[in-house]
Amino acid sequence: MRKSVLAGVLSSALATLFIFNTTSAQAADLKIGLAASTTSMDPQFYVGGANSAMARNIFDGLVNQDEKQHITPALAVSWKVINDTTWEFALRPGVKFHDGSDFTAKDVIASVKRVALASKNSPSAYTPYVNDIAEVIEVNPLTVRIITKAPTPLLLNNLSRVAILPARLETVGSQTLNEGKDVIGTGPFKFVSWTPDDNVVLARNDQYWGGKAQWDHVTLRVFKNPSARVAAMRSGDVDMIESVPTADGRDLGKQTSLHLESVAGNRILYLHPDQDRDVSPFAKGPDGSNPLKKREVREAMSLAINRQAIVDRIMDGQGVPASQLVPKGYFGYTPSIAAPVYDPAKAKQLLAQAGYPDGFTLTFHASNDRYPNDSKIAQALGQMFSRVGIKTDVVTMPGSVYFSRASKRDFSLIMGGAAIETGEASGVLGPLLETFGPNGGQGNRGRYSSPEFDKTLAKARETLDDGQREKLLQQATEIAMKDEGTIPLLFLSYTWAMKTPYSYVGRSDGYTLPYFVHEK
Repeated sequence: MRKSVLAGVLSSALATLFIFNTTSAQAADLKIGLAASTTSMDPQFYVGGANSAMARNIFDGLVNQDEKQHITPALAVSWKVINDTTWEFALRPGVKFHDGSDFTAKDVIASVKRVALASKNSPSAYTPYVNDIAEVIEVNPLTVRIITKAPTPLLLNNLSRVAILPARLETVGSQTLNEGKDVIGTGPFKFVSWTPDDNVVLARNDQYWGGKAQWDHVTLRVFKNPSARVAAMRSGDVDMIESVPTADGRDLGKQTSLHLESVAGNRILYLHPDQDRDVSPFAKGPDGSNPLKKREVREAMSLAINRQAIVDRIMDGQGVPASQLVPKGYFGYTPSIAAPVYDPAKAKQLLAQAGYPDGFTLTFHASNDRYPNDSKIAQALGQMFSRVGIKTDVVTMPGSVYFSRASKRDFSLIMGGAAIETGEASGVLGPLLETFGPNGGQGNRGRYSSPEFDKTLAKARETLDDGQREKLLQQATEIAMKDEGTIPLLFLSYTWAMKTPYSYVGRSDGYTLPYFVHEK
């Protein structure tokens, strides 16, 4: 009997311990619903929001960006400018990669060199972030000097985009990492597995230099369909989701078991009118010429847009009307540019002054699955243009078709989006407004061109003094916005839903980083 009682007590104790441990393990596991799929586990292959966010879980840069995209120390604890083209970085001591190897200056040198290899066949390469670097020199195992080809004031912003890998991977291609091999960084989580278009599984890095994450394991599941993502949140299949659809946000926020976190984001929705072709395929005046070449016409189109109505009625408040390409609070934001005004009467006057008193015909093309409510926004814009006399048809199509055709300039007016990846104005001014060519303006589908703008932006890029550089960026913005080089629409808000015990500080880049998710 004594043995039986003892066995029963032991059995009960073990059962209790098992239940406790199981509960603890469950409590330390986090399940997140993502809106977009990671397309590569190589953090240096493809610049894209989903890829960049996933890389931050596993890898660090010399510096990182915080939730407002301000530069913070990471694998470099400090830095100083030696001269106009030389920066010296003191590296963080005691850091280990996930494979147990020590982080040293050699890893920095190899990682910068590897970007060129990783860029092969990339649809959007990381090479622009290292093009200004002439050489990386090891001073000692914990000190590197970076020599640039010219003064490069945005070196830190660029380096925040470059993941550091072990030096032994310098010649290892993307395919190896995509097979789940050698996905090794210094970040808060270790790679476990990746099922494309389905999920990524991570395990906590107990040796992380920033302190251990709260979660033993994280499963990031992909729900490209917004309704499926919301359903997973409602059913409890996940603890948190990103990219809450505007139509579901208010309802989810009313549930006591859930709460929302929403922040103004860094992604601008804008219009690019065809500005350099005398004859455009889908914009025609009475004589067949392209009306969009005239600045007055582009200004009239901007005045015809009721941005606040779009934010309120289509986006359910999840957006901010835009008058320029960077939001308030970002480096290079220009306070002198007035908030956009909805003035259809003045729009009609400008069209008449431009020689189009009876308007003209326009077909406006947009995506229907790339941005929140992009098709609805396009339809609303078409109606607004038609009200001032621009007889507008709207055609929307899947992003997989739309963007390749837009890049080929098959359209006359397009709607696009751009994220301010570097956290400052030149990161979006250059791609969208600089004169199109092999070294700039790659996203300038409207072919806006201004020598004065180009000169001012180039000078800003070479100015190390922050105050002077910001003034130059503001001047460049004023030039382009006065010319209506692009027509800004709105900044998208980023919204997350999560179970009530959980908290997350929303990020202006829209990244979902489980390291910063906490359970109260």
